[in-house]
Amino acid sequence: MTDYVLIHGAFHGSWCWTRVRSLLASKGHRVFTPTLTGLGERSHLLSREVSLSTHIADVANLMAWEELRDIVLVGHSYGGFIVRHVADRMSNRIRSLIYLDAFVPDNGKALFDYVPDKGKKFRELAAAHGDGWKLPPPPASLMAVNAADADWVDRQCTMQPLSTFEAPAQISSACDAIPNVGYIRAGGYASPNFDGFYALAGERRWWREEFACGHDVMLDMPNELTALLLQQR
Repeated sequence: MTDYVLIHGAFHGSWCWTRVRSLLASKGHRVFTPTLTGLGERSHLLSREVSLSTHIADVANLMAWEELRDIVLVGHSYGGFIVRHVADRMSNRIRSLIYLDAFVPDNGKALFDYVPDKGKKFRELAAAHGDGWKLPPPPASLMAVNAADADWVDRQCTMQPLSTFEAPAQISSACDAIPNVGYIRAGGYASPNFDGFYALAGERRWWREEFACGHDVMLDMPNELTALLLQQR
């Protein structure tokens, strides 16, 4: 039995892992899919105080209190920021670290540092539709979500704290010392950012895979993603 910890991306929640969680559990594994504070079914906790540090603590505390060790840790999209920090601080508990079409931040870099306009459009959206501190979710179509799930994803996504995109990463190199690190690219989602991280993974000699689907790989290709995760046991 392997323990999997699957971390969702911005605007999402535990709900996006339902299919993969069920498939992994059916094989006898334990699967943890925490929803980050202020999102999904925890959206009632959204406030100006919720930060990148809050989300890192969500996952680190889960691992500490559940006494998880030798885990497979997966971060999707913005979740790459979370798992990279957790892996940096708790590397001795992690067997495999996987970035799923995710950000791989360098120390001192915020998510907005990887956006062409340095977050100008996001801040304008927050000012117009989020009281200046929270962001409305983008339509599923922008993430190239499959047509059958698009309306459901639009209903499920919730506001994201702007500050989580503004906070710089605070990491050492411990996260890159984990023996098994991989990067999965969603080839059906056009993004220079993730193309760059995929190339970076090659330079660092991490294993790499590419799926022909939209950004939400866990929804578009749950069976294929689960099969790949099972190889990391």
